[in-house]
Amino acid sequence: MSRRALRRLRGEQRGQEPLGPGALQFDLRDDDDAEEEGPKRELGVRRPGGAGKEGVRVNNRFELINIDDLEDDPVVNGERSGCALTDAAAPGNKGRGQRGNTESKTDGDVTETAPSEQSHASGKLRKKKKKQKNKKSSTGEASENGLEDIDRILERIEDSTGLNRPGPAPLSSRKHVLYVEHRHLNPDTELKRYFGARAILGEQRPRQRQRVYPKCTWLTTPKSTWPRYSKPGLSMRLLESKKGLSFFAFEHSEEYQQAQHKFLVAVESMEPNNIVVLLQTSPYHVDSLLQLSDACRFQEDQEMARDLVERALYSMECAFHPLFSLTSGACRLDYRRPENRSFYLALYKQMSFLEKRGCPRTALEYCKLILSLEPDEDPLCMLLLIDHLALRARNYEYLIRLFQEWEAHRNLSQLPNFAFSVPLAYFLLSQQTDLPECERSSARQKASLLIQQALTMFPGVLLPLLESCSVRPDASVSSHRFFGPSAEISQPPALSQLVNLYLGRSHFLWKEPATMSWLEENVHEVLQAVDAGDPAVEACENRRKVLYQRAPRNIHRHVILSEIKEAVAALPPVREKG
Repeated sequence: MSRRALRRLRGEQRGQEPLGPGALQFDLRDDDDAEEEGPKRELGVRRPGGAGKEGVRVNNRFELINIDDLEDDPVVNGERSGCALTDAAAPGNKGRGQRGNTESKTDGDVTETAPSEQSHASGKLRKKKKKQKNKKSSTGEASENGLEDIDRILERIEDSTGLNRPGPAPLSSRKHVLYVEHRHLNPDTELKRYFGARAILGEQRPRQRQRVYPKCTWLTTPKSTWPRYSKPGLSMRLLESKKGLSFFAFEHSEEYQQAQHKFLVAVESMEPNNIVVLLQTSPYHVDSLLQLSDACRFQEDQEMARDLVERALYSMECAFHPLFSLTSGACRLDYRRPENRSFYLALYKQMSFLEKRGCPRTALEYCKLILSLEPDEDPLCMLLLIDHLALRARNYEYLIRLFQEWEAHRNLSQLPNFAFSVPLAYFLLSQQTDLPECERSSARQKASLLIQQALTMFPGVLLPLLESCSVRPDASVSSHRFFGPSAEISQPPALSQLVNLYLGRSHFLWKEPATMSWLEENVHEVLQAVDAGDPAVEACENRRKVLYQRAPRNIHRHVILSEIKEAVAALPPVREKG
């Protein structure tokens, strides 16, 4: 028999029995016990009571949440303030004071008191929320005070060390002029800007996009068609660190040296298939990949040639020292070490492919990377190319900044490419309509001044430049002794080599009608100065005879790598190896 039936036999009414010490304990009953008590009531639920005692009935089942809060309420005059227990037990206490009248009460009386209990419970919730808000505000004030104390401490430290609070970045705090950005080393970044991400990633299948490779690289993206990578025996070692610079060098293991010896034998055989056989056993041998890439390029297989160069770069990047950084500009690789030369050549070939592919911004980043590896010696003479890539990428501000920062100690104006490219950058900058009028006018004046100096220093550039652009010069210009054929013939061979290199690479940048009109104006200004007997003309002539007696070895390397026919033809007949 259920407890409900026993209670009816005894004549007990709900709410008349006193609350025991276990009235606030939860009675965790099984589902079978709940079924014995009969169907649930519609208007409320019972608050669990002690063993053998009926719990207090409430209308809102969410009031059960407040039972745990009863112990946290402060005690005032022996009673708990705002305690829901007194409100819930009030009908029972009232029934004990008027026992004669309470026998006629029914279960509906308890239901009538439910709204008041609910209001008290909601009041209790509001009080709890106020307490929590007060706690949060006090905690927030404490944390703010703590932050203020930390700021005061930092201010004292900055004052003691002479540091200032963050503000506008001064000129010296700008990034290094050879700073390389990782995102610009990826040609897809530039191609997405030109054609959109859908055009670049549309041909790739989703499985190829989500392919996971053992190592993340910055120079190349590994392809699924490549052989499985295994360390070929190539590594990098930190030689020394001094004056904020770190000097590294690639090293070959015994196994890699054996592959290198086989490669030299294959090259002497003049048979590309021997290199293919070597790559089957050593698929990531760098020199074999670069040599086979040249063979594919000569056979007009540009796609395979570029793929082999990327694989060589991937092999070398996997061998990087943990401290070797591509972007810091503080890592050095000595070109005189034979093990390091393959990295220089791979970077140069990748840069050339990127330029031909229509990614001059990415090629400029590779050019900065090569120059940053040994900027003082510049073994591949990247200064003869960086101006061209900056103009093609329309990064005029960078070219002007490089010229301003390096002119004092590198004499960039003595190179024909910089002497003509920097004023062209100023002129193209003055053509941008989004600049203020004062900046455009200043850039135009600076461009005119520099191009007049360039024409005075290198008069033998004008007529070949006009001929390359299919422009016929005025009779007054072509027949003048200063710009005539004698100017080109009389210049030293080393200077002719630099001029041919510049014109073979950058002549098309001068074909715009506005550029030609601006050049014509300044040519006439130079002729007037020559006819007036300007002493700067004679000084430039003497300087040409002294500075360009012999081209250094790094210029010869650059000319050979450039493969520009006019410049290669101007090389001396006998060249030293290296």
